[in-house]
Amino acid sequence: MATLRDIQKRISSVKSTRQITKAMKMVAAARLRKAQLRAEQMRPYSEKMSDMLASLSAAATGELAHPYFEKREVRKQTLVLLTSDRGLCGSFNTNLIRTATTWLQERDPDKVELVCVGKRGYIWFRRRDWRIVHSYNEFNAQTDFPMVRDMVGYLTNRFVTGGTDEIYFLFSKFISTARCEVTLEKYLNIERPESGEGEDGGDYIFEPDPNAIYEALLPRYALIKAQSALADNFASEHATRMMAMTMATNNAGEMIDMLTLQFNKARQAAITTEILEVVSGAEALKG
Repeated sequence: MATLRDIQKRISSVKSTRQITKAMKMVAAARLRKAQLRAEQMRPYSEKMSDMLASLSAAATGELAHPYFEKREVRKQTLVLLTSDRGLCGSFNTNLIRTATTWLQERDPDKVELVCVGKRGYIWFRRRDWRIVHSYNEFNAQTDFPMVRDMVGYLTNRFVTGGTDEIYFLFSKFISTARCEVTLEKYLNIERPESGEGEDGGDYIFEPDPNAIYEALLPRYALIKAQSALADNFASEHATRMMAMTMATNNAGEMIDMLTLQFNKARQAAITTEILEVVSGAEALKG
């Protein structure tokens, strides 16, 4: 049976842990507000860019000559897995890694490759048999624009040069603080709409010409799509970390209450035992 001193030590230890988790919760909440604002500001721009590209590509006549539209026999697929650099964020990384593993197991290992963004995914898959062609770490849940631009340059160059035939992004899409969805989204090649008209059904006059417009537009499109996925992923990471630290803080409080009750019971038992010993000693002296 634990002594009073042991219970006091456990209470002190749990209180220290609760202070840490509470501080981490507050930090995550502060970062979440910024990350959520960034994700919400990025999403309309990304969606409008996709709509504009769909309208232009549907309205264009003839084949689209830009390399990003090239559809070829799939001999190699690339999965860009977005995870976090740090832990203590609940099931955030676990859900992403599980989905990535399922996706990879459904394909021939010789025809798939991984690009890991974030330490957690890289640490997990480097010990497995799947091929990792590149990794990007130390984002620290912040959009490092030079690193994003370098990543987009690497991916687009690999697609254009034939190093891979399809590229997919796997990330956590931020819906709300309590809800994030693991999302698999095709990055390249860009699918041309099947219909012959744009979303508004209007006639377009291309100036200077469709290929020149695509040449200027598509690199920005590729960059915006990557930034949007990262922004959603960072917001989801902070949200899940805040929720995890909230639960940890609440659990620590419940444990402190339980240990305090246990301490009081043990102290009362010790006092009762001492009183019984005193009374027994007094009775023995009388007899």
